[in-house]
Amino acid sequence: MLNTLCYLLLLLLLLHFSLSQGLTFPQDISALKAFKASIKPTSIPSWSCLASWDFAAADPCALPRRTHFTCGIICSIDSTRVTQITLDPAGYSGQLTPLLSQLTQLTILDLSDNSFFGSIPSSISSLRSLQTLILKSNSFSGSIPDSVTTLKSLESLDISHNSLSGPLPKTLNLLSGLRRLDLSYNQLTGFLPKLPYNLLELALKGNSLSGYISKSSFDGLTQLEVVELSENSFTGTLGAWFFLLPALQQADLANNSLTRVEISKPSGGNSDLVAIDLGFNHIEGNAPTDFANYPQLSSLTLRYNRLRGAIPLEYSKKKSLRRLFLDGNFLIGRPPSEFFGGDTWVSGSLGNNCLVGCPGSSQLCSPSQKPYEVCKQAYGRKPMA
Repeated sequence: MLNTLCYLLLLLLLLHFSLSQGLTFPQDISALKAFKASIKPTSIPSWSCLASWDFAAADPCALPRRTHFTCGIICSIDSTRVTQITLDPAGYSGQLTPLLSQLTQLTILDLSDNSFFGSIPSSISSLRSLQTLILKSNSFSGSIPDSVTTLKSLESLDISHNSLSGPLPKTLNLLSGLRRLDLSYNQLTGFLPKLPYNLLELALKGNSLSGYISKSSFDGLTQLEVVELSENSFTGTLGAWFFLLPALQQADLANNSLTRVEISKPSGGNSDLVAIDLGFNHIEGNAPTDFANYPQLSSLTLRYNRLRGAIPLEYSKKKSLRRLFLDGNFLIGRPPSEFFGGDTWVSGSLGNNCLVGCPGSSQLCSPSQKPYEVCKQAYGRKPMA
């Protein structure tokens, strides 16, 4: 019995020694060394996480971390593999080394809000365990490597606010586990490919994407809640199918070149749609009445398009509607009086139209209406009151 207790005590001491000293895999150490070496020394402040990465003084996964490797990495429970790299926003500048692909147990790579530049290495596809990839707010350039779409475990991808160019990968839909995709504010071009069917949030705003917004791109996206496609060059008709996406809550398609919107009543009168922004397009025709049939819609923006006709009376009867922006169109007639009652619930603007009798005392009627001659020219005759 005594021998057994001594043996167990020895094992515990050895385990404690291993954990305190660290047993980081050599390939992980070499990858971390290459990663730090690729960053300009002058961009590593003395107080930063990377400044504490001293390979000569300590093992990266050694515990406790009092003076070395104090932040920036997290290791597996047995202190052998690096599982997370989350850098502080210290202004690090450098290129992403291909040797990072040796960190095959990495689940999170977050280099956001720094000054990394150059291309994203295609070898990143070797990070088979990667669940979160955040490279936002850097200076990465070049195209998105097609190899990224082989990361089957990836759940969140954010490379927004960089200088990426070229088209979106055609095989983007292969990212079957992806829930959140943000590639906003780059220089991406081309059409929307078929999207990953498990997406919850899609953000591609502030690029140069073009063409039609096709139903085939969104086929099977039954869980998609948020769509942000503003500040691009999408054209043509936005079909009624878009607003009928079963989980859609918010959609921002402002600042494009859409010319028409089709909309129909939601099936069974059920829809989770809360906010829609179609402002600053080239949408013609009447203001779509059927938006009033979306039971939870609280914010509707159709400002600065080419809408004509009267403001649908249904808008003024919709109690869920809290924000309504119809300014900058060619709407005519008298606005519904319900907008100006003592219990007015809606904010926004009906200004810069061709309306008559819009009370100047109401904030809704600011800015003022278009000059009569502008409205007459738009209609080719005297606008109907």
